[in-house]
This record gives sequence, C-alpha cells and structure tokens, in this order.
Amino acid sequence: MTTTRTFSKAPSTLPMMLKAVLPALPVIGGLPGVKHAKGSVPDLVLERAGVTTDRAHLDAYNEVCGFPRGDTLPATYPHMAAFGLHMNLMTDTAFPFAPMGLVHLRNSITQHRPIGVDETFDVSVRASDLRTHPKGSLVDLITEIRIDGTIVWDEVTTLFSRHKGGAAEKTAAPLAGVEAPSGVVHWKLSGDLGRRYGAVSGDRNPIHLYPVTAKAFGFPTNIAHGMWTLARSLSALQNKLPDAFTAEVEFRKPIFLPGTVVFGSDASDKGIEFGVKGSKKPVTHLVGRIVTAS
Repeated sequence: MTTTRTFSKAPSTLPMMLKAVLPALPVIGGLPGVKHAKGSVPDLVLERAGVTTDRAHLDAYNEVCGFPRGDTLPATYPHMAAFGLHMNLMTDTAFPFAPMGLVHLRNSITQHRPIGVDETFDVSVRASDLRTHPKGSLVDLITEIRIDGTIVWDEVTTLFSRHKGGAAEKTAAPLAGVEAPSGVVHWKLSGDLGRRYGAVSGDRNPIHLYPVTAKAFGFPTNIAHGMWTLARSLSALQNKLPDAFTAEVEFRKPIFLPGTVVFGSDASDKGIEFGVKGSKKPVTHLVGRIVTAS
C-alpha cells in the first residue's frame, strides 16, 4: 500500500544533511546512523502542492548557472523544488542506501513545455527501479511536476551504490558509447563554486564545499555539483533548445575545484550531443544528449 507524505513547504535540507553526514565522518563514525532497509525501495510518495517561484532565488540560481533572466524557468530549475523531498526520502529508514554512500551517476529531464515564472505547480517524488550494476546497485528517484493535474516536467535521478555482489545491468546505459564532443569554450571554475551553488540549491554536501571537508570523504579537494554542470551545459545551449525536450546526461568523472574545463556540443538530425572535458587532461566529466520530446 502506497504511503503519501505531504509537505506544506520545502523541508529544511540542513538537518537532513547533518543526519546523513555525521555518522559517515571517520572521526565521529561511532555516532549512530540511520539503519536503512535493504533489497527494496519504499512504497512512498512525497508531495508538495502550490509551489511558487521566488524571483530573487531564481535570479541567484540564474547567476551561478549562467542562465539569462526570462519569463520561463530554466529546465533544471524545478529540481530546486524537489531537492528537499529527495533528501527526505533518502534519509528515510525505508530507503535502501545511506545517502553519503551514493553517487549521482545519471540524470534525465523532460520538459514537456516551458514553465512560466508566475505559474504555480505541484511536485511529487518517489523511488523506483532498484537494480543491479557491475559494481553495486542503481536506484532511481522519480520527480514529477504537475500544473492543473498535467505533467509538464519530469526527472529521473539515477543513484549508484558501490558494494560487492553486483551484476551486469539488464539494459544498456542510455549513453553507452557516447563520447563528449570536442569544444573550444573554456569555463574557469573558482574554488567557491560548490559553496555558491550549495547556497542556492540547498545541497551542502561537504564534498562540494571546502578542500578539508572533501578530504574527509576521500577526495583530494572539493568537487563541482553534477547538477550545476548539467545546468551550466544547458545554459550554454539555451538558444538551441526546443520548447519540449529530453536532456539525458551521465556524470563520468568529478570536476575538482578550482579548475578549468572545456564545453563542446554537436548538433545533428538525431539531436544535440554535448559534454564537458578537462582542459589539460583527456578526462570526460559529463556527456549528454538532447532530443525533442513529443
């Protein structure tokens, strides 16, 4: 039986982030953490109705991600309304994995039509499709945005949990064999990018904030958010995007901050392929494809 959890406002992400992070820190790993269920996804739907857009927040998001100001929301912006629900779901004991052990591996966004800045919408989030991966497991977070009962935007956030006993994926990865196009557009990323994006997104995972907090979790320095990289890529393609489209991406290697990366894109009759590579080393950070949605 499906359980529905309703929110009248966006849940605060900071307490949930602390709930996820503190037990995972090596220096205080003795603190009790959330005991997550294994082997299935919760039959749980999280909902928030009557969501409106704060223009000051939207302006701050546009500034950090490179979108121009306009009358419609950037295609990645509805993710902001869903992130608190994502965190609430992932810190629930019925969710199969601890949040700090997860890697955001893939993302797919379908914009069925542009959402006006002044429109009010409803958000729902659920987990789905727990499945095998050669190095562990995958699980999806499904987000749907509705206006007057009609889905106008949806997202599949694919998370990877590394553990023993994995197996081959039953279906090929959507972007298997796709490589990032070469490009000439360089993005020079500052060391505080993770803090600036975290401030507008609510995603203050310590791996993104400071070198010292990232090192506590095994990274040599802090890394850029994958959703920032996707947003920055779509902002670079903004004048080429149709009103209705699907953008699929795979996050392949983290972007260490500060640093410089190269963006490239290639349009054909099949859509637009795009990607982000390292400027000095042949490392692919992100690869993506945009196709027109029906």
